[in-house]
Amino acid sequence: MVNKEDVLNALRNVYDPEIPVNIVDLGLIYNVEVDEEKGIVNIRMTLTAPGCPIGFYILNDVESVVKELEGVKDVHVELTYDPPWNPDMISEGAKKELGYS
Repeated sequence: MVNKEDVLNALRNVYDPEIPVNIVDLGLIYNVEVDEEKGIVNIRMTLTAPGCPIGFYILNDVESVVKELEGVKDVHVELTYDPPWNPDMISEGAKKELGYS
């Protein structure tokens, strides 16, 4: 059965092509809920900017990598801009990689 940590680990393989940091460490994933019995994963996330021209590709990647996990039957991705993303949401490790700290 899949769990939240499995999903987050899979999502660490998805990158915003404009920023060399995975979307988890970038702070784009707001919530992950897993119904282990039904194999349903609900993801609430954002993009770095509304109207992001590559947002469609990122959302497709999110759905694809999670669907590949054993036990996942369905994935629902909710895109939100509330709260709006900002660089403070980047993990400390990623900030160091990007030279922010």
